[in-house]
Amino acid sequence: MTIAFVVPAGKGTSGGDVYDRRLTEELVALGRPVRTLAVPGAWPEPDEAARIGLGRALDGLPDGTTVLLDGLVACGVPDLLRPHADRLRLIVLVHLPLADEFGLCPHRARTLDMYERATLHLASKVVATSTWAAQHLSNHHDLATVHAIPPGTDPAPPAPGGDGRSQLLCVASVTPRKGHDVLLRALAGLSETDWELTCAGAEPDPDHMARLREFEQAHGLSDRVHFTGALTGRALEAAYARADLLVLPSRAETYGMVIGEALARGVPVIASAVGGVAEALGHGLRGHRPGLLVPADEPRALREALHRWLTDPVLRKELRVLARLTRPDPAGWTKAAQNMAAVLDREGPR
Repeated sequence: MTIAFVVPAGKGTSGGDVYDRRLTEELVALGRPVRTLAVPGAWPEPDEAARIGLGRALDGLPDGTTVLLDGLVACGVPDLLRPHADRLRLIVLVHLPLADEFGLCPHRARTLDMYERATLHLASKVVATSTWAAQHLSNHHDLATVHAIPPGTDPAPPAPGGDGRSQLLCVASVTPRKGHDVLLRALAGLSETDWELTCAGAEPDPDHMARLREFEQAHGLSDRVHFTGALTGRALEAAYARADLLVLPSRAETYGMVIGEALARGVPVIASAVGGVAEALGHGLRGHRPGLLVPADEPRALREALHRWLTDPVLRKELRVLARLTRPDPAGWTKAAQNMAAVLDREGPR
């Protein structure tokens, strides 16, 4: 039985894109044929052309087809899914609840949340990318069951790093939710100046990017902060190889795949304590985490954590050791695909 997987068409650099691609590859490796339907559009709020495109893609599927839908596409358009809810077997994969995107006006957030709720109640099954997210969706939208399928992490060699201290790396799309402005404010208040930050990620919002550049210049950070745009392949591997510390200052995360990517290379982490981030970071040896968690959207707390990293060699050594011992399961993506296959095979309501 071929699975139709409806995903947003794009550059494929976001965590959700990577999840969709690696899950597809592993399902195929398990002998589960997947037909990917990449639909263009400004999801989750598409224009009429995008809506027509999605409608045609669903119309073209035979009755009874199992359709796995990326939540970014599905959750904002319950009206397009409703005519197919009895004809197709709809399974929705939620990477991020729509209303959790930072910076939405209250009316827009309420509307998207209402649409998402309607979509998830139309679905045969709902899948989230962390235990935290599954529980959150279940409670928030009154769903009996949400299946948690965390992402895997591809194996990688240990990162040699820089001097073991000063090379900071943030891998995240440059959007308000990811908190680059919080990170810059934290760094601007540090008394230590012998550090360098690389920010690798797509830059979809020119106005947001301009504000970050203005802050950099006003606080004398331009020579030490480098925005590279989205990196993939060897360029991304090189960025991880140079890193002494990963910093993820997000305001909201359902998991935080880049944390697993850093730990796969033995790179410690400082991250916001939001959503499923603690789940991604794990508990390390004897309950000691391979990183520091700080409150979200609080530059002072992040500054204090960075100050500790930069000034405490004992802490740095401890976190590096823990990071190298907390390596993600190399079979993680295979297990994710096996778990998804079990969800796809399960009959009956959620």
